[in-house]
This record gives sequence, C-alpha cells and structure tokens, in this order.
Amino acid sequence: MTQELVLRNARIVLPDEVIEGSVVIRDGRIVDIAAGNASIGEDMEGDYLLPGLVELHTDHLERHYAPRPKVRWNPIASVLAHDAQIAASGITTVFDALRIGLDEDSNLGAEEMRELGNAIENSVEAGRLRADHFLHLRCEVSAPDCLEGFELFKNDSRVKLASLMDHSPGQRQFTSIDTYKVYYMNKTGMTEEDFRQFCEKRVAQSQTYSSRHRNAISDICREQGIILASHDDATMEHVDEAATQGVRVAEFPTTQEAATASRDAGMQVLMGAPNVVRGGSHSGNVSARSLAEGNTLDILSSDYIPFSLVQAAFALGETVDHISLPQAVAMVSKNPAEAVGLDDRGILEQGRRGDVIRVRVDEHVPIVRSVWREGARVA
Repeated sequence: MTQELVLRNARIVLPDEVIEGSVVIRDGRIVDIAAGNASIGEDMEGDYLLPGLVELHTDHLERHYAPRPKVRWNPIASVLAHDAQIAASGITTVFDALRIGLDEDSNLGAEEMRELGNAIENSVEAGRLRADHFLHLRCEVSAPDCLEGFELFKNDSRVKLASLMDHSPGQRQFTSIDTYKVYYMNKTGMTEEDFRQFCEKRVAQSQTYSSRHRNAISDICREQGIILASHDDATMEHVDEAATQGVRVAEFPTTQEAATASRDAGMQVLMGAPNVVRGGSHSGNVSARSLAEGNTLDILSSDYIPFSLVQAAFALGETVDHISLPQAVAMVSKNPAEAVGLDDRGILEQGRRGDVIRVRVDEHVPIVRSVWREGARVA
C-alpha cells in the first residue's frame, strides 16, 4: 500500500532559497515540493522544513556506554539511548565514531569497541533505530594496538569512514604543552611528575608507530573503499601527508594555514559545531566561524553535543553576512552526505529520501519539533 505524507504551510529550506509551501513524501521519497498553501496535509504552522541532518563524527556513544569510571552499560541499551538523542536533535544519518587504539584518555579497549559496533549493527538489522547508522573508526595511530583494533572491523560493510589522528603532545591539536597539561592533568588527576612521564611516553609512541599505522590504515581503506579523514592537521606538512594518503575530509584543522591548504588539495574541511556555537575552540585553535567567514568551511560535526549541529546551522545563517540559511544548512546535510558518497539524501528535492526535520526558532534557539526518516516519523 502506498504511504503518503504531506507537510504544508512550511518554510522550506531548498539548496538555494527558502520558499513557503508544501512537501509531499510518498513511499519514503520526496515526490513534490510546491510553493503556495496546500489545502490538505499536516500543518507546519510556518515552521522551517530542513533536510535530515548528516553527522560524520560523533563520539557521543561512548558516554552512554561508559558514563562513569569503571561503569559499563548494556551495549544495546547504550546504542538506543544515543540513537534517541541523535534523532531528537534532527540527525537522520549518523556515523558513530568508535575509538581504535587505546590511549590514556580512555580505558575502553578494542574488544569493547567491537562490542559497541556489534550492538549498532544488531540494532540496525532488528529495526530498533530511529536514525540511519554507519561506523566511523577514529584511529589513534600513535597507539601501539591501533592496527589490532582496526583488524577487528576488517570487511565490516557498515564501516564507511576512518580518521587518522595523533593526540600526542607538542603537535596538531596540542601544539601548546600548557594546553595539553591543563586538559590531561585536570581530567586524570596526574601529578607533575606523572605528567612529564606521560608526555615522554606519548611522544615516543608517536615516533615509533604514527607513520607506520597511518600508511597501513590508508592502504587498507583505499582497497576497501573506506573514505579517509585526517584529524587536527596543523601544518603544510600534515596536509601534504594527508593528500598523499588519499584523504578526502580534513577534520578539525587547527590552523587557518592547514584549512586553506586542505581545501586547495581538494579536501572537504570539517569543523565542530560546538566551536561555532561557543564562538571559538576549547583548545585555543582556529575558530570555525573565522573559517566560515573566510570561505574555508564545508562541513560541521556535532562532535560531543548532538544538538549543536542544528544550533550551529542557524547561528551561521544569522551571524556571518555572506552565508545564507540554505548555505549553512548544506554544511550539516548536503555537504557531509556528498563527502561520504551518500547521494540519495541531504537535499529537499524530488527523488531524494524523505529525511525531513521540522524546526521552529524561538529566542534564537532552534527547536526540533518533528523528525521523519524516509517519510516515517521517528521523533
């Protein structure tokens, strides 16, 4: 039986303009978008209709699975809680970032990451989830067990994206040792001597493993068709290395120089939506808003706060003169979808998936009122 949904009296955010009208979704696909006031359908009361948001890098799932030190929640229950928050934030496609390579920032091991991956895939197959879930392996290439963890996901068809990252001190995200010290000492309660030894260990591990693991993982990803991202690039040398390895997405470049060079090398530049909402980086690196003002920003990621994605889209549309609301919305829908080869979603147009979110703005805060995935109400 044909399933049809008509959403009328809406402000519809199209790729190049916002129109007042209606959207018709039939059997999960958009079949018509028309200006004017339709006489039938669900009344949107003048709210915005946006394409469902596409999230490429959220490590939010770990907080549900390990909410306190030494506490582990049921993996499927963790996935369901994460999924509910993702969908309620307007995200209809999510790449769940699973940590590959253990470092002192977490006590989650490779086997636990595989267990979470299994819980996601089991929930997809059982039809439990509101959003469409894929896997993103965020590979800490300086960690000795990085390749071992990566091997646990070999030939997993739901792995569509892998990022190459190195959080050792003195480079990339933590060029400033003082910033690194504040971050880790506050988080772990290290003494000064513990911190000194910790830094020496991390630097030595980076020198031993980083290049070896970067090359090995990039080779595997090219062979298996997995999109590659490079994390926290700061210099021209970092960008040149990423380009040589076939990287397509520059995640969170820490300097204007690296962002510009990444764009010139043909990469899509991704920054954190919390960076936009807060007005700057929590690590003291380049501001996402300044990259947007300089036309070197393509994609936003909610990173650690799912709701920041829709917040950032409306914030950019309001605060950066040359960025319209449709252009800002593209950074959280069309652009990330295209970066990972999902050409069936990310835009409100005929033939695309009926992934749609209804948003009302109140006191400059977007409120996600309804979410549909392939025409079915999920939030």
